[in-house]
Amino acid sequence: MTEQETSAPLVLRAAEIEPVERGVGVTTLPYVGRWNARGNVVTTGVTTFQPGTGAQRHTHNLEETVLILAGEATAEIDGDEFDLGPGDAAWIPAGTPHLFANRGSTPLRFHWVYGGPDVTRTICATGETVEHLSVADRFTS
Repeated sequence: MTEQETSAPLVLRAAEIEPVERGVGVTTLPYVGRWNARGNVVTTGVTTFQPGTGAQRHTHNLEETVLILAGEATAEIDGDEFDLGPGDAAWIPAGTPHLFANRGSTPLRFHWVYGGPDVTRTICATGETVEHLSVADRFTS
């Protein structure tokens, strides 16, 4: 084990994590990927969408799971639409076009997990690929 691996905290609290502003009404707390070792087999965090906001259709290079913590979502996964609420989960295979949108009147919070540390997002409309949570990976609409 490297020193970084052995000195990584065992508990993180939301108040200790610097949020990433993803765009108007969208904030992410990235729990893993900024504090733990490169050898992690997952990347995880929590994203909050305010009412009326959502992500544009995109794909990732790694599989993703999403667990709805609060609020109501509409998910479009590979052309199929699903209504999701607290406790519902979705699995998105790598390369599958998808999006999530807040369809309710309260904030939508969901926990996401990617199957590795080096996550990219490719926007379906433009074909542009960016590193997940980078400055280029911000929602503009």
